[in-house]
Amino acid sequence: MENWDEVRTAFQVARLGTVSGAAEVLGVHHATVIRHVDALEGRLGVKLFQRHSRGYTPTEAGEDLLRVARATDDQFAQLAGRIKGRGNEVTGELVVTALAEFSRILAPILATFQNQHPGLVVRLKASERLFRLEYGEAHVAIRAGQNAPGEPDNVVQKLLDQPVGLYASKTYTDTHGRPSGPAELGDHLFVGTDDTGSRAPFAQWLRTHVSEDRIVFRADDFHAQEEAILAGAGLGFMAVEDAKRVPHLSEVMAPRRDWAIPLWIVTHMDLHRTAKVQAFLKHLKQTISERHKP
Repeated sequence: MENWDEVRTAFQVARLGTVSGAAEVLGVHHATVIRHVDALEGRLGVKLFQRHSRGYTPTEAGEDLLRVARATDDQFAQLAGRIKGRGNEVTGELVVTALAEFSRILAPILATFQNQHPGLVVRLKASERLFRLEYGEAHVAIRAGQNAPGEPDNVVQKLLDQPVGLYASKTYTDTHGRPSGPAELGDHLFVGTDDTGSRAPFAQWLRTHVSEDRIVFRADDFHAQEEAILAGAGLGFMAVEDAKRVPHLSEVMAPRRDWAIPLWIVTHMDLHRTAKVQAFLKHLKQTISERHKP
C-alpha cells in the first residue's frame, strides 16, 4: 500500500463510525477524510463502508481493514514505547516484569532505584503473563526456570539461585510437633502446589519424598501456599528471604542446592545498552550481591 494516510483515515472512520469524528482525531477537514476513503475504495476496487444518515458502517472488507489497521496501530504504539527507552538519561518510565512471588524482592529494589533517579517512574508488572520485550511491553524481565530463557534477540543473564527452605509455623508445631529429621517427614502434613507437573525443584523433591496423601493443602498461587503455611495447614517451602520476615516460622530443613530457584535477567537487545536499563541492571546486581554475601 503506497498511501498510508488513506489507510489511517479509513481506520479512524471504521473505529469511530463518523467522518466528523475521524476528522477531529486526525486534525484534518472532513472533506479530506471523505477524499481519502473514496480514493482508498477506488484503489482497492471494493466498498469499505455503507453510508447512512447516522454515519459510516464498515462492510465485511471494512472490518478486515479495521482488524489489520488496529494490529498495526498497536504495534506502532509499542514501538513508540521502545523508542522512549533509548535516551541517554535515566528518566521516563522503567517497566520491569516478574512473577508475582518475586515482587517482594523487586519492589524495594525498584523503590531505592527510583529514589536515586527522581525523574524516573517505575512500573512493576507482577504477573503470570509473559510480556513481550520485542514489542516494548517491558524493559527488563525477571524470569524463573532451570534453563535460561531462549527467545531470540534477548540478552539473558543469571541473577541468582534463590534459596528455598522447608518451614513450619508455630501454629503447626504446637499441634503436630516438629520433625527431628528427614526420616520423620512422612508423618507430617504438607502444603504444596496443585500442579502435579510443576517443574519447581522443591515441588519435584516433595513429590519424590512424600506421599500424595500427606500433601493436604494445595494451591496454584504461591502466595496462597505461603498463607496456608503461616496458618498452620502444613509444612511448606518458602524462599529464605520471605521466611526471614516472619518471626514465628521455624526452619524444618535448611535450604538445599537442588531446591533453589534459578532467576534470570532478560532484556531485549534493542534496549539492553540504554542508560536507563544499564543503570538499573547495575543497581539490581549490586543489591542482590550484597544481600547474598556469605
